[in-house]
Amino acid sequence: MAQFIDYYKVLGIDKNAGEKEVKKAYRKLARQYHPDLNPDDKEAQRKFQQVNEAYEVLSDPEKRKKYDKYGKDWQHAEAFEQAEQQRQQQGGFGGQRAYSGGRSGFEGFSEGEFSEFFESMFGRQAGGRSRYRRAAFRGQDYEASLQLRLSEVYKTHKRTLTVDGKNIRITIPAGVEHGQTIKIKGYGGAGVNGGPNGDLYITFQIENDTAFRRDGQHLYKTIDLDLYTAVLGGEITVDTMDGKVKLHVPPETQNGTKVKLKGKGFPVYKKKGQHGDLFLTYEVKIPTQLSDKEKSLFKELAQAR
Repeated sequence: MAQFIDYYKVLGIDKNAGEKEVKKAYRKLARQYHPDLNPDDKEAQRKFQQVNEAYEVLSDPEKRKKYDKYGKDWQHAEAFEQAEQQRQQQGGFGGQRAYSGGRSGFEGFSEGEFSEFFESMFGRQAGGRSRYRRAAFRGQDYEASLQLRLSEVYKTHKRTLTVDGKNIRITIPAGVEHGQTIKIKGYGGAGVNGGPNGDLYITFQIENDTAFRRDGQHLYKTIDLDLYTAVLGGEITVDTMDGKVKLHVPPETQNGTKVKLKGKGFPVYKKKGQHGDLFLTYEVKIPTQLSDKEKSLFKELAQAR
């Protein structure tokens, strides 16, 4: 007598699991136990056969309904009769179907045989036992972290990475941010049985090696301003990410005054020619180690006011 197989237990799902849960469990287990990934592992092959068999039933509404109704009592005549009627109406079981999608990318079934229980419930194909066809798996996705300096990502540049023993030349667009992840299509693991390669996901770790503070596309910096220029006004030269600029400081400029330099910020990611703004904050420095003459002049100034 054929042994009853609990297909829900095989896939590790609840009896109320929906179609998406069934597919998700199947993809995970089918990849885990696939014979091409577990050569000469008899136990893995046995589990792979059961996983495919379970999915073949639970993914088909009609078969699942029949299984739910007669499964644990399949050996009774009522179950046999209904299974036989179903087999005759359909002309035998030929339900090999392919699935593809998602980052796991499993397509089709691999070689194996249906269990005696399956054949008793759903019949055999004409000409002998059913066989799954070989599967095509999408390759594994790779993840990598790339350390960069803020000054480096101010401009678009190329970088060579070594991933899985292979050198990959990539272009890093100006304006990438710390923690940002980009995908390099097709540079992951090789596919199985003609399946597509996986992808490479690179996460950027950016170290600030500048005097600027970055917030998205904008830059911020504090500028020291001597007391005399703040009081009397004048011109100063300040550094930006793309060179030096001259600024006019109005007389009587107060400590904490903010100035915006439009377009002098950081490049906007993948928008050529667009930049954020640079915001400067003046910090007026009080002179120290005054001479007697300087102190006398400050006293005169104080008395004059």
